[in-house]
Amino acid sequence: MRHVFPPGPLVGLTAVPLLLAVVRPGPAGWVVGATGGLVLAASLRLGLARASRWRLLPGDRVTLARAVLTCGVAALVADATARPGSDPRAGLLVVVAGVALVLDAVDGRVARRTGTVHPLGARFDLETDAALIAILSVHAATLLGGWVLAVGAARYLLLVVALAGRRMPWLRGQVPARRWRKVVAAYQGVGLTAVASGALPSTVAVLVVATGLGLLAASFGTEVLELRRQAGARPAPDAPGWVPVVDAEASL
Repeated sequence: MRHVFPPGPLVGLTAVPLLLAVVRPGPAGWVVGATGGLVLAASLRLGLARASRWRLLPGDRVTLARAVLTCGVAALVADATARPGSDPRAGLLVVVAGVALVLDAVDGRVARRTGTVHPLGARFDLETDAALIAILSVHAATLLGGWVLAVGAARYLLLVVALAGRRMPWLRGQVPARRWRKVVAAYQGVGLTAVASGALPSTVAVLVVATGLGLLAASFGTEVLELRRQAGARPAPDAPGWVPVVDAEASL
């Protein structure tokens, strides 16, 4: 059994349906939430295998709780999208997303205080953040228009840019951590959750999301510029002796 399914992914696979039983989404919500649980378990198992690890570290366990809550958010958003005009259960959506956002400030601290910072934990944290923002942007798009999807797509656009690094090797680098970029990332989740609550006037909601989109553009733009500057200060990635700039803790 040890080589089949580690305990961390198994906990996630079990916890998602339990959460869905509590939030009680409709059929579409169950399908989306359960699918998210399967993807979570499979991705985490693959990540542990690649890292040659069997168990999650303390910070990873907090991130796992966030990922399970994100599957619950996905279920509620899918339910609201599939049944337009019905009760979107905005209050429950805000509570589940809000707890996930609060835990985002916990997992990194736990990892640092226990001396268990690891690249897998950083990647797990980053992808959980991206998934939650993408899901919330889908819900916000049903309220404000399709342009809001650009907020959720930003992380995945960055992945496409990274693939372009095959022709532009300097894009494969990493920039040093910047606190203001962390603030920009946190703003997206908080702003989209506020929009999902339905408590903001439409004009204010549009301003909140548009501000977040502008901040994202500034964050990614300055990151690309920093990468370009770094490219002139170190050997190309394919050159002997090249070492990438990696700060695993930056994403925690």
